[in-house]
Amino acid sequence: MKSQSDTPIFKNLKDTEKFMKEHAGVGVSFDLGFRKIIIFEREVDIFYLTGLCDTEYIIEIMEKLVEINDVERHNRSKLVSIIENRLVHQQVRKATSMNDAITQMLSGLIVIFIDGSTDAFIVDVRSYPGRSPSEPDTEKVVRGSRDGYTENIIENTALTRRRVRDERLRHEIFQVGERSKTDICISYLKDVADPGLIDLIKHEIKQIDTDGLSMADKTVEEFIVKQGKIPFPLVRYTERPDVASAHLFEGHVLIMVDTSPSMIITPTTFFHHVQHAEEYRQTPIVGSFVRWIRYFGIFASLFLLPLWMLFVMDPTLLPANLQYIGPQDESNVPVIIQLILADIGIEFLRIAAIHTPTPLSTAMGLIAAVLIGQIAIDVGLFIPEVILYVSVAAIGSFSTPSYELSVANKISRLLLITITALFGVKGFMIGCTLYILMLTRTNSLNTPYFWPFIPFNFMALMQILFRVSVPLSKKRPSIVHPRNDYRK
Repeated sequence: MKSQSDTPIFKNLKDTEKFMKEHAGVGVSFDLGFRKIIIFEREVDIFYLTGLCDTEYIIEIMEKLVEINDVERHNRSKLVSIIENRLVHQQVRKATSMNDAITQMLSGLIVIFIDGSTDAFIVDVRSYPGRSPSEPDTEKVVRGSRDGYTENIIENTALTRRRVRDERLRHEIFQVGERSKTDICISYLKDVADPGLIDLIKHEIKQIDTDGLSMADKTVEEFIVKQGKIPFPLVRYTERPDVASAHLFEGHVLIMVDTSPSMIITPTTFFHHVQHAEEYRQTPIVGSFVRWIRYFGIFASLFLLPLWMLFVMDPTLLPANLQYIGPQDESNVPVIIQLILADIGIEFLRIAAIHTPTPLSTAMGLIAAVLIGQIAIDVGLFIPEVILYVSVAAIGSFSTPSYELSVANKISRLLLITITALFGVKGFMIGCTLYILMLTRTNSLNTPYFWPFIPFNFMALMQILFRVSVPLSKKRPSIVHPRNDYRK
């Protein structure tokens, strides 16, 4: 017995209707539409999915097909070719099998079967429900474009094409998921991107074996990069077409997943996650200043609390003019417990803000900051210095452009605080060393995660430390192994 994927197009429409009813649920699922028209006394069946197709296009196509009865009566023997020519749409192709026809119908295209013919036509009249392009909430800029990717993969490829009008830009599409059949598109510049990287990504996508991609891009990421026990993000996400286009010019490969507005940028390093589009919307000096402030915030989010904990444990480590750092009064609660409780409390507030309706989130923040914080100090649960330093560390976390990296650094910070409290200076040094070793031993799609520090690249390091003017950035990053090193 042949499988569904091997079933050819039936010549008899009764067999086609029976197959569509049994395998797709036509006549059972209310959103699957079916329309029969007569042309030259032969039946023509049109199958479609309501809600994902444009009704006006379908009506216009049906009008053109019905008109064949009035103007083409002398060409009855050429009905199939006449119908193909009357399909007034720019995207028309023949179905290769019944499985292909069902998959395309469930994707929002219409399928046209002709009685007595093994040809079936697929017409792309998709009209996916969704929002219009708008500026992403997590990647806002003072100046710059306000459009952003949406959940529609067709719109997303168009937004990229608008900025990269190069005939060498390639959009290759795949369908993944035994049940979901989700569209995945990889985008790259043919003469720039590394062929080995492209082949690796294609291979990993084709190897995905699952029922469906309910979490879209995140599910694809976990199949491709093999995250394991590493908390750091191994791919970069962006919802800005200008950021995605800039990475295409450098030689990166984009992965777009239908139903998700986030593009996956591969390969990426640690330092890709600490850059923001705002730096490139300002002058090089201002951009470098903003970048260094952001670096300071990221450093504070990771090392400030362990350092302060170290000075509290051993005040002799402080210079004479900094002896005021540390608690001046005794507390009944150990400082390490205060730090952990306060840090977890900040995380409670962040999670609560996500699940709180927007009109109430501001009020919740004021209550938490003013009432809970002050009362906790008054009752002696926290000392004021703990609230101060935990707040600075939290602000540093929020200043990290990558949300995934900020959470990974928060986990690392809690581990650093704990090991410092247990072993003092030795614990702090061991913790910092292990943190750096983890970064240096991490790879993302065969790309060193801590580049350009390890392996060391001086020129690339300068471009990370300082925002270099675009006319001076003549070479593409060597880490992506571009086929064309120099920008033209």
